[in-house]
Amino acid sequence: MRFFIMVLFLFSLTTAAWGAGGAPVTYQVDGQSYEGYYINPSGKAPLVILIHDWDGLNDYEIRRSNMLADLGYAVFALDLFGAGVRPTETKDKRQHTVALYGNREKMRALMNAALDTARNKGADITNAVVAGYCFGGAAVLEWARSGADLKAFVTFHGGLKTPEGQNYSKTRGKILVMHGSADTSISVDEFAQLTKELESAGVDHEMISYGGAQHAFTVFGEDRYQETADQKSWKRFTEFLEQTLTK
Repeated sequence: MRFFIMVLFLFSLTTAAWGAGGAPVTYQVDGQSYEGYYINPSGKAPLVILIHDWDGLNDYEIRRSNMLADLGYAVFALDLFGAGVRPTETKDKRQHTVALYGNREKMRALMNAALDTARNKGADITNAVVAGYCFGGAAVLEWARSGADLKAFVTFHGGLKTPEGQNYSKTRGKILVMHGSADTSISVDEFAQLTKELESAGVDHEMISYGGAQHAFTVFGEDRYQETADQKSWKRFTEFLEQTLTK
């Protein structure tokens, strides 16, 4: 009886984390397993793709996915590190992100494979926006530069530098950047430089800076979390989705 109660308790915790109708999705890329998270409140729901920060896909992205599902969006939170790879030490986080920064083709291939997986799950990838946090924000911009056929690309306190030899000439969707002006990891100069690049390339873009907000200002429980900037950026994000996607 005690064992049954424990199993039921663990099932309840898992269900709460996944959200009603949400579940992990395992998929293969070049022989390696990856584990994303998919939730779809309606077969016709517009799609939001989420890209995790440097600690991998965890409860934070699942929570954000469920918040979006509550608003009527299908969400696929993809995995860039591999199934079971959820680093907790800074050196390990850096190892995985540096490896992908050094292999941009692999990063793009992983994002494209995740999009294919979402489509295979029944998501409407013709009515989709991608958003990412921190490292995930840098990945979002990488995808935008590749010419990915998505309606928009959104970053929350993401990396903004354009690698040498790249530009936004192939970008097909709008770009929304939300940045903390007190971010010491990604400078305001980088924010300004990206603005110039997008303007020069003729990309429809919106750049928002939140005063006093540090890096990772949206991450619940972090010392750098700033409720005001988080709420403002989430409000703008959801408005942007309403303006960009067809329901």
